[in-house]
Amino acid sequence: MNKLRPVAFLLLTLGAFCSLSYAAPSEAQKAKAFANPWETHISRYIVEGASVQGAQAAVIRVGGKVRRTLTIINGVSAELTGEEARKLQSSGELRLFKDAAVTTKAAPPPPAPPAPKGPKGPKSSASPTTILTDGTGVAAKRNQYETDYPILVGADVLQARGITGQGVTIAVLDTGLWTGGADNFNPRILASVDILNGGHPVSGDAYGHGTHITSIAASGSVTPNGHYFGIAPNANLVIVRAFDGEGQGSYTNVIAGLGWIVANQQKYKIRVVNLSFGAPPQSNYWDDPLNQAVMAAWRAGIVVVVSAGNGGPTPMTIGVPGNVPYVITVGAQTDNFTPFDPTDDRLASFSSTGPTYEGFVKPEMIAPGGHMVGSMSYQSYLANIDPGSMSKDEFLFTMSGTSQAAAVTSGVVALMLQADPSLTPDTVKCRLIASANPAVNSSGTLAYSVFQQGAGLVNATNAVNSVAANCANQGLNVSADIAGTAHFGGPANQDASGNFYIMDMASSTWGSPLSGDGYTWTQGYTWTQGYTWTQGYTWTQGYTWTQGCALNSGYAWSTNLPWWNTRGGLNTAAAPASIEDWVPNE
Repeated sequence: MNKLRPVAFLLLTLGAFCSLSYAAPSEAQKAKAFANPWETHISRYIVEGASVQGAQAAVIRVGGKVRRTLTIINGVSAELTGEEARKLQSSGELRLFKDAAVTTKAAPPPPAPPAPKGPKGPKSSASPTTILTDGTGVAAKRNQYETDYPILVGADVLQARGITGQGVTIAVLDTGLWTGGADNFNPRILASVDILNGGHPVSGDAYGHGTHITSIAASGSVTPNGHYFGIAPNANLVIVRAFDGEGQGSYTNVIAGLGWIVANQQKYKIRVVNLSFGAPPQSNYWDDPLNQAVMAAWRAGIVVVVSAGNGGPTPMTIGVPGNVPYVITVGAQTDNFTPFDPTDDRLASFSSTGPTYEGFVKPEMIAPGGHMVGSMSYQSYLANIDPGSMSKDEFLFTMSGTSQAAAVTSGVVALMLQADPSLTPDTVKCRLIASANPAVNSSGTLAYSVFQQGAGLVNATNAVNSVAANCANQGLNVSADIAGTAHFGGPANQDASGNFYIMDMASSTWGSPLSGDGYTWTQGYTWTQGYTWTQGYTWTQGYTWTQGCALNSGYAWSTNLPWWNTRGGLNTAAAPASIEDWVPNE
């Protein structure tokens, strides 16, 4: 994941934050971006305007080709030459972005993709085979060596009370879904759409990542001891495929998928969307077109759960769209290969760390994400390039990442919404934060920075029982953000010693994620309930972004974001974006 330099914040007056603004590109710089030899070279762009119709008409007027309408962001995907793109950006009424590549790097690429056949590596040797059923009496062999995560987050207690996600629809935007295992998906799939195949129903999951994620969130398999394999085993599902058989896609496809979800929200009662992917930030959060689509989904009343990324423990590695302040961004915890023994559980070393470039505390929380077992076809791409993690007979694959942590949290949200369907996205986020269990050391102080663990480990039982309100996204306005009339920054800053801290909590310096060696990655910590947070949860608030403020140069972080932060600007940086960098199981 690319490392970019952040923008700093300084508290100048009560409640007022300022940012170091960077100079808009000159006309000469804009012209240079389109200079030969690219005048006739055709590239794919995302073109945004005041309306879809306006953007479409503008593209056609200059001779470009519209490939797809993106109603959710008032834009289109278009093929343009450099000359055509220059004509569009010179109007000052449109914004252009190179359609960045997006790939699911959930496993290391092989020297050459093997033929689709069963893996020939050693089977996982984790523990004995048991029998699981799909909830309808159909037996399937399963290896029950990692079914502790529903217990770890308290979902099993709710499931025993009949809170299983019934009546709540989770949309999974990923690589598709394979339904040949024991997960009992088919009766609960309300709809599927393949963005890459003309909007036809999804016909499988050649890559495997989407199946793994869906299994963790909503598997209907039941163990002999009565525990469900998934978090929300009776939740309904909507499957949206936006990535191909090698895990590759584009901004356009992801945005189109989000647009379909929002357009069909009422029809399928979609309350949650899981986004287990991320890309390096290339602009302020509000200027990124994918983030704009995510904010539109949140505004529509859909709870958006996003993986933090696997770029940790380095600070400021939260990706897009995890850097959107509104959404629930999730980091990863691991049980340290000792299921059912919480004493050595710890933060996963790969879990991405905040703050964001705009000063927001991320992730909001963490969830199990270390060596997670989920369903997968042995014919999938992932199963063939990492055969040692595939159990062919049991159709289970072991994988680590914040993708899996997001899936756990999406399942928890479904449980919350079954228990109380009236919850808004902001209230769901508030209760998740208020009920999480932070890791503390033997002295009772935080074992990890708030920029690493957020509020702590998600707790489904506490979240369902919580009555907290108005403790998340305070001071933010998603409608104004989308409209461009106001944007927001968070309260994070960095002191002269390099420590990140929360400016509204003057007496609390929350550790320095920069040092890395301040945290032991080989020991566990107590995940405590009842931790006293200084001044409540003010670190979840945002403040109106203001430009042109004089900053103390000793505290200012310079910016190097390649997308131009001006209307009529152009993104010329189309480097591939990573959705889920491979990390070893831990």
